[in-house]
Amino acid sequence: MPSVPLEKLTPMLRQYVQMKEERPDVLLLMRVGDFFEAYGDDAELIARELNITLTGREIQGMAERYPMAGVPHHALERYLARLVKRGHKVAVCDQVEDPKQAKGLVKRQVTRVVTPGTLVEDALLDARSNNYLVAAVLGSPGPRLLCGVGVIDVSTGEFLVTELTEGAHLGRVLEEINRLNPSECLVPEDMEDLAEAIRGACPATLTRIGRRDLPRSAYDFLLDHFGTATLRGFGCDDYTAGLDAAAALLVYVKSTHMSAVPHIRTLATYSAGDGMALDAPTRRNLELTQGIYDHARGKSLLAVLDQTLTSMGGRLLKKWLDSPLLSVERIERRLDAVEAFFEDPIVRGDVRDTLRVVADLERLIARISTGTANARDLVALRLSLLQVPEVAERAATIDNEAIRSLCVELDPLTEVTDLIGRAIAAEPPLSVREGGLIRDGYDAELDELRGLSRGGKSWIAEREMQERERTGIKSLKVGFNSVFGYYIEVTRANLSLVPKDYIRKQTTAQGERYITPDLKEMEARILGAEEKSTAREYDLFCGVRDAVAALAPAVLQVAQAIARIDVVAALAEVAATNRYVRPVVDTGSVLEIKAGRHPVVEKLAEGAVFIPNDTLLDDGPNQVHVITGPNSSGKSTVLRQVALITLLAQVGSFVPADAARIGIVDRIFTRVGAHDDLAAGQSTFMVEMTETANILNNATERSLVILDEIGRGTSTFDGVSIAWAVAEFLAGRGCKTLFATHYHLLNDLEKSHPNVRNFRIAVKETNDRIIWLRKIVAGGTDKSYGIQVARMAGLPPEVVARAGEILTDLERNDRAKRDLARHASVSARTQKMQMTLFEAEPHPVLERLKTLDLTVLSPIEALNLLYGMQREIKEK
Repeated sequence: MPSVPLEKLTPMLRQYVQMKEERPDVLLLMRVGDFFEAYGDDAELIARELNITLTGREIQGMAERYPMAGVPHHALERYLARLVKRGHKVAVCDQVEDPKQAKGLVKRQVTRVVTPGTLVEDALLDARSNNYLVAAVLGSPGPRLLCGVGVIDVSTGEFLVTELTEGAHLGRVLEEINRLNPSECLVPEDMEDLAEAIRGACPATLTRIGRRDLPRSAYDFLLDHFGTATLRGFGCDDYTAGLDAAAALLVYVKSTHMSAVPHIRTLATYSAGDGMALDAPTRRNLELTQGIYDHARGKSLLAVLDQTLTSMGGRLLKKWLDSPLLSVERIERRLDAVEAFFEDPIVRGDVRDTLRVVADLERLIARISTGTANARDLVALRLSLLQVPEVAERAATIDNEAIRSLCVELDPLTEVTDLIGRAIAAEPPLSVREGGLIRDGYDAELDELRGLSRGGKSWIAEREMQERERTGIKSLKVGFNSVFGYYIEVTRANLSLVPKDYIRKQTTAQGERYITPDLKEMEARILGAEEKSTAREYDLFCGVRDAVAALAPAVLQVAQAIARIDVVAALAEVAATNRYVRPVVDTGSVLEIKAGRHPVVEKLAEGAVFIPNDTLLDDGPNQVHVITGPNSSGKSTVLRQVALITLLAQVGSFVPADAARIGIVDRIFTRVGAHDDLAAGQSTFMVEMTETANILNNATERSLVILDEIGRGTSTFDGVSIAWAVAEFLAGRGCKTLFATHYHLLNDLEKSHPNVRNFRIAVKETNDRIIWLRKIVAGGTDKSYGIQVARMAGLPPEVVARAGEILTDLERNDRAKRDLARHASVSARTQKMQMTLFEAEPHPVLERLKTLDLTVLSPIEALNLLYGMQREIKEK
């Protein structure tokens, strides 16, 4: 971009540059006529990101043009969405006075800074996911280094805070931030280590905030915002770093919206230990919200469960999946509510039919509160609130205490519906500045202005008829345009009949246009009334919007109750449709599933019969299952379905099984599949070992661990050794573990560990071909059927044949691997002696020597026999 002295720029460009200097870290789009335009470096970046034309403005005395790019004002949200998706922040500078009334340069100011974490516009948001802005702040150093984490969703009004007290261990902080999956994360600029850790572990946009931008006292700042004398009612009166994080969020939100945020009227504390912690690999491997390979939502657990009918319910269901419960009491409360709807399909259907027409109350009230809502949003809010009494009436017939308590919270808010019904037109326009928003009869002044405007237009229509009769010109017309206002148009053929009192104003291809003094006088009255009417409508609309915004907390309470009813009714619908059963959840150590099914795989089977499987894990002989079997036989499906059924039970959902008993697990860990992280410089094997290390360091005796093919990324001997050691460690730790492997030597663990059992996937062999039976049965296997799988996958026949030959040779010389195992040993936990890991197969020569009767052999017979044995050993 050319460097241009400020004095050489036009007044409008100087206005742009001065505003840009105030916000150097964001892109600036300024309203100019029907466009939002950017200049200089911002124009070049926006043109490149949006793939639009880069133009320029001529600068006096400069050879180069000043770069310029613009987007139509009516399409601004679409372009903002693309910029925000790419991680940019955009300041929107709008006209704050009518250009027709402006004296000189039109006044403009930044009305909104659009950032990934502060969005409220529907077009920029996923309706069924929260859009979180998170702040992380480290407390003062001490015996226990606190980290405060604040969470806000401006689009719904949700505001949370917690404090993590695990010292300087950043892993726990990153785990919590990744669980929240924010769009944007705030970190003070003097906390570089924390910022770098978040930048490396979280895809969110990272924003650094200066200490000078934060309030001197976070406590007092929050008291002022909520208008309370203490924070004790919010449960955070003794917080320190948490309050700093919460205050940072509010300061940032107010600065981006250029206004207060009245819908954020409550602050809730939460404990990261209230729900089950699920690390990123586990979320990915279990495909909770998106497929592991194509990242499609349709192949996830959420897609199967999400039969919610409101956006609020959809977001709440996702939060439940993200944080399964650890309290049996809370789980049972949810299960009771689901069961009540499950057992009454008629009421369930009635409630769900009513919910279909309820709009997103949370985001509607957020837009109303932040001043970005239009009249259609108010109408949508009213129509949705009108459904609330019917939802309450129908749901109240369900025999369940939790549901009845939610019905009590369903206030119909008649003051809101009555106000909007009296004030706002039934079908208002999209724009709030072009009139047509307010009903007749709501405001006397507006009615008078409308009467003047309508009377004037009637006078214009009558005047046209009068002039035709007076002049005899049958084709005479009275028209209007924005340049000349009202005019009388006469064709060329009738110019001789024009009266002398007509004043010629314009010549056209068809004839002449004229005005008269009384016509211009009426024009002034009409246009004056229309302008005043439009301005009055906008003021009235803003008044109604502000009055509704004042009731935001009540609207949000209704929205949250609707969301909970929607979720439990949806879970009941899923259970009824898919043959799910209520699990027994307790604090015991047994995890038992009868005829369990994978909830996603069975839905995607496209008519194929899904083979269910039983699972029994406990803290006794069934603590660790070593599962062997061929590729593609269903091992991974069985492993994942056990984890998913456990997770669903602790969410408070029915589960895909004939019966299930779930002893609460504190965490679910999974290590499945092979992938690298090249951006972090980690190979496939390094990623595998890092994830495995996380499991071994954090799993407890109450954890459920799912491991699939540990040690496959290195040499066979290294892999077997690592897999053996990992399985043995978990057996000693007491974790309930499903360990799928192709290393058949691990079947020997059952011999030396009383809490390990072998299982295999049943296979039927026919003429060198295999049929997957998808059934897990007791006992191990020593076959992998890899070559048969390769044939099924379409490898060329000559490759398959050659692989078979090589396999035969390798199996003939397999004793080398068995001899290697003889040298491995493991420390006995109850004895000081060392045990051999694998018993080598006895050599045939040794077996013959054991049976020889040396007393009957002659010297020559003994010599011949010894010679034969030596030759046999050499040949081996």
